[in-house]
Amino acid sequence: MPPHLNRRQGLQALTALATGLLAAPVLARNDCAVFTRETQAGVTPDAALKRLQEGNARFVAGETIHCDLRQQVRETAKGQAPFAAVVGCIDSRVPPELVFDQRIGDIFAARVAGNIVNDDILGSLEFATQLAGSSLIVVLGHTECGAIKGAVDDAKLGHLTGLLAQIRPSLAALKYEGVPSSRDKALVQRVAERNVQDTVARTARAPVLAARVQAGQLKVVGAMHDVATGAIRWMS
Repeated sequence: MPPHLNRRQGLQALTALATGLLAAPVLARNDCAVFTRETQAGVTPDAALKRLQEGNARFVAGETIHCDLRQQVRETAKGQAPFAAVVGCIDSRVPPELVFDQRIGDIFAARVAGNIVNDDILGSLEFATQLAGSSLIVVLGHTECGAIKGAVDDAKLGHLTGLLAQIRPSLAALKYEGVPSSRDKALVQRVAERNVQDTVARTARAPVLAARVQAGQLKVVGAMHDVATGAIRWMS
């Protein structure tokens, strides 16, 4: 004990230190460990889904896990083994890694306006699953989606016209009566949800992915992110 502290002061200092350590958030040993091929292989589709669900719960509660991202950069420099893939919109309010409280090397993220899939996105998902080992695909839509609003209004603008045309079938499937308008918030939400469902179905039908689903090696699910709360609602 330093000479300027008496016995009582020393005990008080030790007590304060111990109290501080107990009050500090304690991370489980593997919370910040990057995925390897070995640990990835142990993540079933259901376990991957649960991991994302728990991550969003932490995000909404403001209890996200903080890791040394520079260390994760170093540990993933020679390879990656993400446990899931997310097809999301380019919307700046819905970054998959953040809303699911995941880190470097955890998930593949394919982002395109309206969270649609085309041949290029499907090819990317085949890489993520068949070649890279991910066991879950999430199609993540969100509220107040500009691409959905544009599709509802049948907007025309350069290359965006063709992209929005791929969302329009989800509007047609609702058999909406009247003139569709993005001012109808309930309609926009219905189209957004139907678009997720249709995208999930198209993804699950792709032959390479379908084979993995049938073998129990892969699950394809849909979800909706609420930009007002950060919460994600999972769709059956």
